[in-house]
Order: sequence, then C-alpha cells, then structure tokens
Amino acid sequence: MKSLEQLTDSVFYIMAALAQPKHGYAVMSLIEEMTKGAFIIGPATLYTIIKKLLNEQLIMLHDETDSRRKVYVLTDKGRKVLAEDIERRKIMITFAETGLRGESSH
Repeated sequence: MKSLEQLTDSVFYIMAALAQPKHGYAVMSLIEEMTKGAFIIGPATLYTIIKKLLNEQLIMLHDETDSRRKVYVLTDKGRKVLAEDIERRKIMITFAETGLRGESSH
C-alpha cells in the first residue's frame, strides 16, 4: 500500500519524538538534544506541524489537564506512516552508502 506523502525532515522528527507522549517544549528539546543541535525546530514550525498532524489524525491529544502544556502522542495511523517513512529512509541511506563505497548494483 502506498503511504501518504513523504514526510519532511521536520515532520519526521516531530512524529518520531511523539512515539511517546510529550508536550511541545519537550519535543523541541528532544530533537535538538538527539541531533546534537544539528536540527532545531522553533515553536511556530512545531505548532503549525502539530495542527497539521492532528488534522490528518497522525497524532492525538494525550493529556490536556494542564492547558498550558498539551501532551500529544502518535495514533496507530501515525505509527504506521512513521514506520513506512523509516523504511523509505533506510533504502535511501543504503543506496547512498553503496554509491560512496563504489559498489555497483549491476
């Protein structure tokens, strides 16, 4: 089955961070920490993407007991889309590494 559109890097990182329930600031912090500062997502980008992911039912509100810190998490659909994108990226990496080693696929 064909997946939805390919995920942008920003969407990919946010969805990966939301594999476990987190609030927005924790998502931004985790991405910056895990990428050693190579990838930083600002609040405007984060909340624009969160809104889109909610609309596409790829994430859901997990806990809204604190109105200032809404906690989001991937839905089953979101997990499936992320898993498909991970597989797509693995193929890209294998292809590039093969080329760098000078190996031929023919």
